[in-house]
Order: sequence, then structure tokens, then C-alpha cells
Amino acid sequence: MSGYKPLAVPSFPKLGEKITQDTLYWKRYKTPVQIKEFGAVTKVDFSPIQPCNFAVTSSTRIHVYGQYSQEPLKTFSRFKDTAYGGTYRSDGKLLAAGCEDGVVQLFDINGKAALRQYYGHNKGVHFVDFTSDKYRIVSGSDDYSSKVWDIPNGAQILTYQEHTDYVRCGCTSKLNEDLFVTGSYDHTIKVFDTRTDKSVMTMDHEQPVESVLLFPSGGLLVSAGGRYVKVWDMLKGGQLLVSLRNHHKTVTCLCLSSSGQRLLSGSLDRHVKIYSTMNYKVVHSFDYAASILSLALAPDDQMIVVGMTNGVLNIKHRKSSEKTQSQAAARRHPRYRTFVRGKDYLPKQDDIFVSKPVREHLSKYDKLLKGFQVSKALDMVLESQIRVSKPEVTVAVMNELKRRGTLKNALAGRDEKQLSLILTFLLKNLVEPRFAPILVNVAEQIIDIYAPVVGQSTIIDKQFLRLQDLLTKEISYQEELIEVLGMMDTLFATMTVKKETDLAENKPIHIQEPEHSSLPAPAPTV
Repeated sequence: MSGYKPLAVPSFPKLGEKITQDTLYWKRYKTPVQIKEFGAVTKVDFSPIQPCNFAVTSSTRIHVYGQYSQEPLKTFSRFKDTAYGGTYRSDGKLLAAGCEDGVVQLFDINGKAALRQYYGHNKGVHFVDFTSDKYRIVSGSDDYSSKVWDIPNGAQILTYQEHTDYVRCGCTSKLNEDLFVTGSYDHTIKVFDTRTDKSVMTMDHEQPVESVLLFPSGGLLVSAGGRYVKVWDMLKGGQLLVSLRNHHKTVTCLCLSSSGQRLLSGSLDRHVKIYSTMNYKVVHSFDYAASILSLALAPDDQMIVVGMTNGVLNIKHRKSSEKTQSQAAARRHPRYRTFVRGKDYLPKQDDIFVSKPVREHLSKYDKLLKGFQVSKALDMVLESQIRVSKPEVTVAVMNELKRRGTLKNALAGRDEKQLSLILTFLLKNLVEPRFAPILVNVAEQIIDIYAPVVGQSTIIDKQFLRLQDLLTKEISYQEELIEVLGMMDTLFATMTVKKETDLAENKPIHIQEPEHSSLPAPAPTV
């Protein structure tokens, strides 16, 4: 019996709190590591190759950090003014960045000085990216232009002057080396093909565009600006699919998970929203201490890095599974110096003594369960201080007795006072959604055991009648709820038909996260 483990009391979710697989997944990101930069963090970009270092653009520097480093592994500081848009090439060997003085600089990731400097913009360059062929750089500037540069000879290849305001964001296609997208404060998103002398597609975002993102397949484009995140179908000539308004302030950055099934957006409202790309519903949300300017997810989805206006870099690592942790612990071998360290130390007068943590002892009901005293264990958790203040402990013990197959033995042989105590607990907690699946089984067991002696105690008979009335009312509520759900299904079906009609007429669908819900939470099924 030395191997007995304490009973694990489940933490039941509160009424109305919805626990999903996404909630469990994203909550596995541990307490963040925070690093203070010299200024607002305007861009975070991960190297696509292992060990997946990430470049952080802030003030007049670009710092390169490792996965667990809290000090920069490398710093690029050859900028005369504020740096913008530090971006890795697809092979992780080169890094390009713009500057407020209009110069585009190219760095070798293992060097210090710039390999190339490209002159041609008149104002600050906020957007820089590499084409998929690795030999060209695309840049966008506050001089309303976007340019294409040749990396080997440092020459300017093309210039596009179609925007009428600052070009603040853009991206290149990973499939087609000639396609790239730019977003501007003139509210438009333009798609360019370097084989032509003008844009091939234009979309109106209706707000100053802060960020654009192409899906890996190239079929969908996401834009962010104002309070909106919009998804466009590139294969249908830039048709608007959905318009999301889940943020309360300007959306500044976007990124995509490695599988492409989750879309992340960061905003000045200090929130990161996570959407499912199947239905574009918000599946989770992170809160931060300051407005968010940049956001990046590691290629293996093990890190979320967020840059904020106050210069703080927030890094969250995803906690590995328990199985992986146990395997890692099994591989660790104790060393001799671990056991002898500090053994020869003599205490001094000014030393502060820190006592060892108190050993955790088993609860009384755990000791009784360990000794197979099931009836006494149930009596223990039916005491007033437990059943009233911690009903989940009582339910957990009942569930453990059911799992062991000894619940019927624990309930049998009760006198009037003990049975009345159990029935009182059932009357108070039976319709509680958290406990209903377990307590319904307990009620059935009590009815089976004590049905032959009904009529011998007026107290027990009254409690059985109250239990019957409680269940009758609950069944009535369920029937009414089913009727309401049927009417709502009809209403939603009508809305779906209208939505499909709007799509057929090329009308955008607006999705807004509800702030308050007036519908009551559904009652549990008994």
C-alpha cells in the first residue's frame, strides 16, 4: 500500500465557462520571459532554419536572440536612424532591414557590417522582404513607392509608384517568385507581378493597412487595419470573404501557425486574438500589459514572441507534455557533487535559516480509501465543513468509489440520520451541471437500495418526494429548452440562407465578437 497516490480532486469549470481543446492547447504556454529593448519593438522575425533564432527590430538596432537566451546573441547597429522590418531570407543566411533615412541594408547573419546598401527611397523604409528565388529584395517606403532590388549587384530593378500614401507593410509569395503584395495608408492593398509594369490586383480595405499576410498556398490574403481583419480570395480576383472585428483598437500585426489552421492578430488594445481558419471564430485570446506592435510564432509553434510599444519583448514558451518531461527526468543521472555540495559549510551568525518545506500528508479520506474503509471515507467527506464549502471533494470521493465498484457498499447500511444527510447533499447539488453526471448515479443507487424500506420514516419519505419534484421540474425545463433550441435552429438556418445569398451577390460577411449575451446558460441533462 506504500504506492497509494492522493485522490485527484478535479477542478470543475464554472457555470458558463467553455473549455475547448484550443483553450487547453494555448494555456500550455508558460509564464512569459520579458526583455527590455531600447525602444518600441516594431518587428519580430524567426529564422526558418534551426535553431530558429529570432531577430528583433527596435530603435536603431536589430538584436538576434536564441530560443532561451535573455541576452542578444548578435547585434546589428549600423543604422543612422530608426531601423524597421528586419527580415530573414528563407535559408536563414541573410537579413535585410529598412531605415528611417531611406536606405535598405543587407547583412550576413554571421557578420557585422552591411554586405549591401541600396539607395533610392527618399523617406523611411518600413517594409522589406525577400522573393522566393532568394536573389531579389522588395521594399516599401513612406515616399509612396515600392521597389525591387537585385541582391548580387545592388541595382534597382523596378519601381512602382501607384500608392497615394505611406507603404507600411507587404509580403512576398512563397510559391511565385514574381508576386508580392503591399499595403498602404491610402486604404488599398495591391498585388504586383514583376513581369508587368503595374499592379495586377487592387483591394480596398477601407482603413489604413498595417499588416498583410499571404497563406502558404497563395490562395488567401489577410489584411489588418483599423479594427478590422479581412480575408480575401486571391483566386476569385480579390473577393472579400470575411471581415472580422474582434479588436477594440487598431490591429497592427498578423501571423500564421505552422499548420495554417490558426491565425493570430495583435492590436493596440493589448490583446492577441487566435482564430480558427476553418470558420474564422475566435478560439482563444492573450492579454498583455501594453499595446502590441509586432507578433511572431516560432516555426515549430513552441514560442510566441510579442513586441510592445513600451519596448518590452514578451516571450512565451510552450510547456512540453508530461510524458516528455518524465522521459527527460529519467535521462538525468545524479552526480556525486550534488549530494556533497554544502555538507562542509559551517553556519555563521548572520545567516538566515530557511526551513525545509513541510511534508504533505494524506487527507483523512485518502487514508481511509487507502485502507479500503469506503463507508468511513464517505462519512468523512459528508461532514459539514467539506460538503458545504468544498462539494467538489465530496463528489470526487463518490466518483472514486464508483470507479472502484464500491459505491453501493458505501451507501448501504445507513441509518435515518446518515441517509438524510446524503439526500440533503443530493437535493442541493444534483442539478448542478458540474456534478450531475456523478450524482445522478448516486441517486439511482440509493433508490435501488432503500426502495423496500420506503414508508418507515417520514423524514426520508419527504426527502424522496422533494427529490422527485426536483427531477420533474428539471425534466420540464429540459423539454422547454429543447423547444427553444428548435426555434433557434430554424432562425439560424434562415440566417445561413441569407448569408449564402450575400456571398452569391459578392457581399462581404461581417463577424463581430459579442460583448454580452442575454441568453441563459442551458440547464444540465438529468
